[in-house]
Amino acid sequence: MIGGTGVMVLGALVAAGLAALLATVLRPRLGTASAVSVAGLLWSLVAIALVTLVPTRADVGVVPAESRSEACSWDYGGPSGAAFEVLGFDQRTLNVLLFVPAGLFLVLAVGRWWAGLVLAPVGLAALTAYSLTIEFTQLQLARLDRACDVTDMVDNILGAGIGFAMGLVLLPVVRPWRGRRAPRQPVGH
Repeated sequence: MIGGTGVMVLGALVAAGLAALLATVLRPRLGTASAVSVAGLLWSLVAIALVTLVPTRADVGVVPAESRSEACSWDYGGPSGAAFEVLGFDQRTLNVLLFVPAGLFLVLAVGRWWAGLVLAPVGLAALTAYSLTIEFTQLQLARLDRACDVTDMVDNILGAGIGFAMGLVLLPVVRPWRGRRAPRQPVGH
């Protein structure tokens, strides 16, 4: 089975390279800010999937179906948060931080258009659904050796909300609506 942090990091780097290519392709049409924001949003969604759906260890092997959980843990703030640490951050903090870029890039990606006033909240709801889908997938696929946990869902949604708020603050600074425009037609006399 494939897994471990090395696979997650490699996948995120490959996705970052593809996102950079996408931003380069979109730049002439959308302008730099919007192109980077759209590519960043897509990259963050892939990175979230890698971090949450790739087994944490390559040696997980086969997890018998009868040993998997039958339901999500509703023990809010349960014991798993303190048991897992990366770069000095506990699991809860990492779950929040994981969704911050998605919320931020979402606002900047749709902020170019007036429809963004509707698309941004719909996108935030979609990020909530994405978190729920990830947790449900972790519950159903025992081979991942992951656990479905309400704390993860709350932390992910909090992270998306923090990123969303950051995007709103940055929107007037980044001004994605100033992107590329069609060249002006010469005025004939």
